Amino acid sequence: MNILCRFPGAAFGEPAGADAFDTWTLSARRLLNPGSLGQPSYEIELVTKEGPLPNWHSGALVELRPGPAVAARRYSIASVQTEGHLRLLVRQARHAAGLGLVSGWLTAHASEGAEVELRLLANPTFELVEDARPCIFIGNGSGYAGLRGHLRARVERGHYRNWLLFGERQRAHDAFFAEEVGHWQAQGRLERVDIAFSRDQPERIHVQDLLRAAAVDVRRWIGEGAVVFVCGSLEGMAAGVDAVLEDMLGRAALDDLIAEGRYRRDVY
Repeated sequence: MNILCRFPGAAFGEPAGADAFDTWTLSARRLLNPGSLGQPSYEIELVTKEGPLPNWHSGALVELRPGPAVAARRYSIASVQTEGHLRLLVRQARHAAGLGLVSGWLTAHASEGAEVELRLLANPTFELVEDARPCIFIGNGSGYAGLRGHLRARVERGHYRNWLLFGERQRAHDAFFAEEVGHWQAQGRLERVDIAFSRDQPERIHVQDLLRAAAVDVRRWIGEGAVVFVCGSLEGMAAGVDAVLEDMLGRAALDDLIAEGRYRRDVY
């Protein structure tokens, strides 16, 4: 996902000391939401052209371009290094003039085996906590990428106090995450799951509505030390989540969560 928005005071621009771009290979591509009312979303898998995969922390980003003449775009990494590839969730950008340069290349124009220039970027304002304290993961759409990386890392560490609140359009076409999430929940590795499919009923229900309805439990988890992670669209979802948390906790308490590093966002 690209164009991150951070809390005031967090810099966003050319990363200091960033590594040079390396050559990777597009190894697989899969459409995730055929028939969706929204733009097509694709799972993109990438592997290094030479040598082993580098290490990265869940929550990290990639900066990616088809070649040096094209401006790079940033996306959240949806996988962990032990899975053997780097995975992205890319929503195809469509404009009056056609597809977005990078998203269109990744999702439509590039063939499997195509080379891509890529570098890893740390994302310190969205890094996962190392300990086993409870975590609440909130997001929508392609924001599942950043949340999925964290959930996979938590599962591998044996940290199972995880709560996912997530929103998409329709269960029939946009539930690309459901099998994996259901598997984790059945194994006891994901304590609670709340999903909003906004277009499946006459009244639109979004992830921030689920959050408000679960206020008692949200306050309890936060009282137990939970860290809140938000990943997805800034307008609508992230702004709505922020407003609900402020109503639920009070502005001062929400500011305290931010200061303590317990409210971490990767929104665009």
